[in-house]
Amino acid sequence: MKQNLIALLCGILFGIGLSLAQMINPNKIINFLDITGNWDPSLIFVMVGALAVAFISFRWILKRPAPLLAESFHLSKKLSVDKSLVFGTVIFGIGWGMSGYCPGPAVTGLGLLSLEPVILVVTIYLGFFVYNLFERK
Repeated sequence: MKQNLIALLCGILFGIGLSLAQMINPNKIINFLDITGNWDPSLIFVMVGALAVAFISFRWILKRPAPLLAESFHLSKKLSVDKSLVFGTVIFGIGWGMSGYCPGPAVTGLGLLSLEPVILVVTIYLGFFVYNLFERK
């Protein structure tokens, strides 16, 4: 229960940060990705800030023997770039560019009661389902 409450609070804090950075505004994202047109570079500061926090905190946190609220860390064992990683990255990029949402902002955007984030979240889960179908074969 305590772990779920902390996860909920972290998710809410993350959603507030996404909202303040306007990462839930698809037009802002599309303008950031449009480097040859109406380019808006302001999200670079959001990304650099996030990378700096992650870079510093991961080095500090992973020195611990275990997380505070779990038995162990859950890190990817994959150390190489393979076909499924490249394919997934391409699909992610296409979806991000077409919709202006990546998964975190899409979930945060559900609070706007707009149809766009709902469609994106449903298609993300549909993608999970289709991927699992292909992985089983």
